[in-house]
Amino acid sequence: MFSLERWQEIFETIRKNKLRTFLTGLSVASGIFILVILLAIGQGMQNGIAQEFEEDAKNRIDVWTGVTSESFKGLNPGRYIQLTNQDYDLTTAKNIDQLEYKSGVFRRWSGLTSYKNETGSYRIEGIRGSYQFLENASLTSGRFINQSDLDNYEKAAVIGYRVYKDLFDGKEAVGEYIEINSIKYKVVGVYTDPGGEREETRIFIPITTAQRVYNAGENIRLMSFTLTPEATFEESLAASELFTAQMESDLKTKHIVSPTDTSAIEINNTLENAKRFFDLMDMIRWFFWGVGICTIIAGVVGVSNIMLIIVKERTKEIGIRKAIGAQPISIIGMILHESIFVTAIAGFLGLFFSLFVLEMVGPLIETDYIRNPSVDFGVAITTVIILVFAGALAGFIPAYRASTIKPIEALRDE
Repeated sequence: MFSLERWQEIFETIRKNKLRTFLTGLSVASGIFILVILLAIGQGMQNGIAQEFEEDAKNRIDVWTGVTSESFKGLNPGRYIQLTNQDYDLTTAKNIDQLEYKSGVFRRWSGLTSYKNETGSYRIEGIRGSYQFLENASLTSGRFINQSDLDNYEKAAVIGYRVYKDLFDGKEAVGEYIEINSIKYKVVGVYTDPGGEREETRIFIPITTAQRVYNAGENIRLMSFTLTPEATFEESLAASELFTAQMESDLKTKHIVSPTDTSAIEINNTLENAKRFFDLMDMIRWFFWGVGICTIIAGVVGVSNIMLIIVKERTKEIGIRKAIGAQPISIIGMILHESIFVTAIAGFLGLFFSLFVLEMVGPLIETDYIRNPSVDFGVAITTVIILVFAGALAGFIPAYRASTIKPIEALRDE
């Protein structure tokens, strides 16, 4: 039942002890503020990492080669292992039922490219049509490399949006001819990439054309695959790990590489990387929760200590109340009201201030691994409610102690 006199007492007590109340509330508010900010940073880190993985297909597997580091079957270390079309064809044929997208890649790190009076140097990649989905690229105009381009060794080019801006400056590019190392290619498409300008400074041409133009024969630099997704992340991860292990074994057998050689055949599995990052994020999130909760507990302990002080200061008053018939439940309610009021007001102030800071500063934070830090409002409100409940418990112990004081002992208190 609402009691105006009870609330007048609470406000009178707060008025008389402004500094003490302020410091108590500050400890509680800062606990909520720190917890919400830490949770938001944790979410921002998760968003940033997710954004990094969205630059390419989420379940992409890349295979490239290096130099052997171990002698094996009479062969000395230091041999460069060269991937070929045959490696790609054998891997594809053996795992055709598992594969979603696939492409071999022939790469030239720099190709002098010109259109009329505009010139630039860009990375040239010979690829197959599925590479669009491996790169998570989107077409802004035209089309991507297709099977006809591959079969007929067409001099077709799909240029990145950065290349398009450099060379065409907003003009229509599809159907125009560019020169790459003095060879003319017809622009058939323009693409954008979620990786940004770094990924958009590339030009894609058919891999068959690239191998012929650059006298590469059957050589390729990279093989890229994605597997058909399974029902759960764990199942997809297990399938990708099995696929990579088998492919590594097959390639090492074919190229006569020691099974323990870690530098000759290198594989990057984005699902494995994602699992490591998300496991790390879970650890960081639990750490943030622990720090925030410990801060809140410190605030609640402060509330309990203040309530003990208040009970000590009002011992005579409590004795008089009991002497004239006040029930223990009334004494407990009087102390609890103040404890809950201070905790609730401080908690919500800490919550609203932290949300305000996130609203103002959050959108400005755009680093590689922290993007749009935010916190679920439901989780934040639940945290404050739990805090209020904890504040009630913190106030109950001194309140119960006050209710058990005998009137005669209370009146004798100094």
